[in-house]
Amino acid sequence: MATKKIALVTGGGTGIGKAAALALAKTGFSIVLAGRRKEPLEKAEAEVKKLGAKTLIVPTDVGKPDQVKALFAKTKETFGRLDLLFNNAGMGAPGVPLEDLPYEKWQQVVDVNLSGMFLCTQEAFKIMKEQTPRGGRIINNGSISAYAPRPNSAPYTSTKHAVSGLTKSFSLDGRKYDIACGQIDIGNAETELAARMAQGVPQADGTMKAEPLMNVDHVGQAVAFMASLPLEINVLFMTIMATKMPFVGRG
Repeated sequence: MATKKIALVTGGGTGIGKAAALALAKTGFSIVLAGRRKEPLEKAEAEVKKLGAKTLIVPTDVGKPDQVKALFAKTKETFGRLDLLFNNAGMGAPGVPLEDLPYEKWQQVVDVNLSGMFLCTQEAFKIMKEQTPRGGRIINNGSISAYAPRPNSAPYTSTKHAVSGLTKSFSLDGRKYDIACGQIDIGNAETELAARMAQGVPQADGTMKAEPLMNVDHVGQAVAFMASLPLEINVLFMTIMATKMPFVGRG
């Protein structure tokens, strides 16, 4: 009998994280949902359970090392293994001019988007390299911002550029443990945080323009596809975006 696969999704209570959790549950994964707020996690868990998946919710701030350790310890205690980590938790800073950004806001974004991803992957490695069958997969949420910035987005953009470096390092360092690591770069998925794009967002030329959005369910399906591959195959980088968003060329 095949071992039931276990997926852990950070930032799993809303948006891309929830969409990925639902898509993974449909393919047979048991789901661990982590996020800072308990109420959204509980609502997402109820949706996942309707699909027949086993679940666990663990309120977690991924920027806090002790909370990350507790999350992975609870996952191992409950399910005995971990097959997939979707490093999805992330945040931005207020879109203010660079010179007006408080250092505390910068540090908060770095703690969650960059340090949090490192901390979660470190704990995932510890589980995946020792379990039987050995190995697993890690998928990092990069962003279109891993390639090109929006105006007044230095904290978010710089951390997402750094995520690409983490992905390459994780992929290299995971080889000897049968751990595959890839990155999904997402452009204009329709979530609560991105809804404002339909009304208009700042462009590089100083104008405000509405931008096309795509259904977030397609992002979830893309994550599930990456997760469905055998460990000897890896999607190192995938970009999924609204076709007409102003990213390629001059927009």
